[in-house]
Amino acid sequence: MKIILAADGSKFTKKALAFLVNHESLAEADEIVVLNVQQALPPRVVRLAGSAVVRDYHQDEAEMVLAPIRKFLDRKDLPHRCEWKVGDPAQQVLATAQKEKAHLIMMGTHGHGLVGRAIMGSVAQRVLQGAEIPVLLVR
Repeated sequence: MKIILAADGSKFTKKALAFLVNHESLAEADEIVVLNVQQALPPRVVRLAGSAVVRDYHQDEAEMVLAPIRKFLDRKDLPHRCEWKVGDPAQQVLATAQKEKAHLIMMGTHGHGLVGRAIMGSVAQRVLQGAEIPVLLVR
């Protein structure tokens, strides 16, 4: 089984990770693809800062989320790979799941709080609606 673990660094990501390692059937996955998606910066910012600076920024932000997860999964000796992408989080999670031929998408339910969900909608809800495979939401 291949699992996509959508990770935004929130406490709900940590809860999803704990749920994963504490449930034997999930922890025995063939591979866990940990995915962090960064929102794209406005084009004006990219022009002013330069694409290399923006890429470094996104990479640094992703590493703040992925490094502790990578360390945790290494300690648990679970097969995993960490990736980061830039774009719409729901679209990127769904595209990655399809590309990877994943069997399950796993994610926390409240990464950015009430204001963020009111403005751009719930990422978890959009993933749930668009997924063709099971989605496990952890709260």
